[in-house]
Amino acid sequence: VHGAGDLLKAGVFGGIHGDEPSGTAACHALANWARRSPPELSGFELHLFPECNPTGLAAGTRHSLAGLDLNREFWNGSSQPEVQHLEAELRAERYDVIIALHEDDTSDGLYGFVSGALLSAHLLEPALHAASSLLPRNHAEVIDGFRADRGIIREGYPGILSAPPEQRPRALEIVFETPGLAPLHLRVDAAIIAVQTI
Repeated sequence: VHGAGDLLKAGVFGGIHGDEPSGTAACHALANWARRSPPELSGFELHLFPECNPTGLAAGTRHSLAGLDLNREFWNGSSQPEVQHLEAELRAERYDVIIALHEDDTSDGLYGFVSGALLSAHLLEPALHAASSLLPRNHAEVIDGFRADRGIIREGYPGILSAPPEQRPRALEIVFETPGLAPLHLRVDAAIIAVQTI
């Protein structure tokens, strides 16, 4: 979906874990929103990938049908077709902004991971603030095994969906996490608000 003017390319990815349906639903809702050409999209080209793990989504499992966590397979020579397809898209499109939508059923609040360009944390902070009108923010000092500062983590797992290692300048990369035990409609709405804010 295209905005107007000099375009920044943003890719939004949902459903890489099949037991995290809110990212998929949020991508579909964002597509409907974007079709109305809202002023917030001016200057952006928005690419939405709602079902990055179709076999896992169909089964409702974290892993793909091959039994793998696809979000640990990127840029490691993976033979998985879903990963190969997404890597080809990431390499061809050279996104300026990459947002991955996830859920964490061990967290009681919103948080996120940032990497790539230094401005990533400055984009995540207002997104967490906006989404916290629906769900609380996770303020723990350690989240998912990583040091966190007001729900922002500056480390991450190897092999996650990200820009190609050789891409320069680096993309702004954000993983936005909603609390997996919250009501689904709130997880979806929080993800939508976060992406719109970013």
